[in-house]
Amino acid sequence: MEKIRQICLPAQILAVSKLQTIEKIRHLYSENQRAFGENYVQEALQKQHSLKDCPDIQWHLIGHLQKNKVKLVVGRFTLIHSVDSLKLAEAINRQCESKGLSQDILLQVNLAEEDSKEGFSKKELLEKWPRLQILPHIQILGLMTMPPLTENPEDVRPYFRELAKLKIGLENSRIADRHTLQHLSMGTSHDFQVAIQEGATLVRLGTILFGDRPAADGIF
Repeated sequence: MEKIRQICLPAQILAVSKLQTIEKIRHLYSENQRAFGENYVQEALQKQHSLKDCPDIQWHLIGHLQKNKVKLVVGRFTLIHSVDSLKLAEAINRQCESKGLSQDILLQVNLAEEDSKEGFSKKELLEKWPRLQILPHIQILGLMTMPPLTENPEDVRPYFRELAKLKIGLENSRIADRHTLQHLSMGTSHDFQVAIQEGATLVRLGTILFGDRPAADGIF
């Protein structure tokens, strides 16, 4: 773990623990890993309960979030990476208002505009940016992307570079100081080194830390 941590500097490692066992999570926790990323709300909440004796663990939601599950999520996650529409951001804001909370989020961007993936297109994000900024109960801390799957990590470098440029553009047009845009969540076990070279601050590592992931079995 320490060797991987050194390779990933200066980015923070987010251990993608979806479908992994509590025992494996505890093992990484014992090696001072604190940030864990989950894709499925139900599974994540169960793990939070099972690991409540680890008070400094940080849970990140990185999977698609349905609006009808927002009420289960707000206030339970350090950071939601997968806010993929203005409507979802508005739903999170409403829940935060009703609970007297503020929620840190990232905006998911689908730079390749793949039909199989969620996220703002670049054009849509630029159009919605003024409205996103004025939602008072969310803090936008940056951007997230999942580029097309390729065998050669170099093939996705342009997407990581484009996300970094987009972040700079949004920073320059901020109207609310609380949106610090400090994070770029990009890069996985396959391409994290390229992502770090292009400015990633959070890399989402699964198989390189946990080994092969078990198949999903009706978890959502």
